[in-house]
Amino acid sequence: MGFLMDLVAGESREILLAISIDDWAGLDAPGRFDAHISLGGAMDPTWLDRFSEAIRDVTGGAEPIDFLDARREMDGPGDIGERTVERVDPSWITGIARVSDRDIDAIAGRWIELVEEEIGQLPREEKPWIRQVAGDLVVFARRADLSPAVILAWSL
Repeated sequence: MGFLMDLVAGESREILLAISIDDWAGLDAPGRFDAHISLGGAMDPTWLDRFSEAIRDVTGGAEPIDFLDARREMDGPGDIGERTVERVDPSWITGIARVSDRDIDAIAGRWIELVEEEIGQLPREEKPWIRQVAGDLVVFARRADLSPAVILAWSL
């Protein structure tokens, strides 16, 4: 199945409760959480580091930091069921939320180049999906930017 990742923005207690009872469908319930994006089993977690790098390359800025560096341990248990949960540094979210709409295509293209440098040529059919995820991550970050918490829930 691959590596499962979900990013959820809102009240951390409510997010953790939903994850603990495996209420994955509830993460998308209107008004329940500020934002949710499921990154499924097709994406390697290091790809979010490459996404951050692509943003820096295209914008010439220093933000966002690599995703690996943006993850923080939660107070209390770090595992809920089969998922590990970590808090995401707000500066990573803000760095993505500030991406301008006109830069998203260039960022997606650069992201694809960086992933291909790391793992080799991607199948042609995956590239539109990656371009879509780039835009979805920006939309997620804009909705999550003022949230009290953004939590990453992941499992192998």
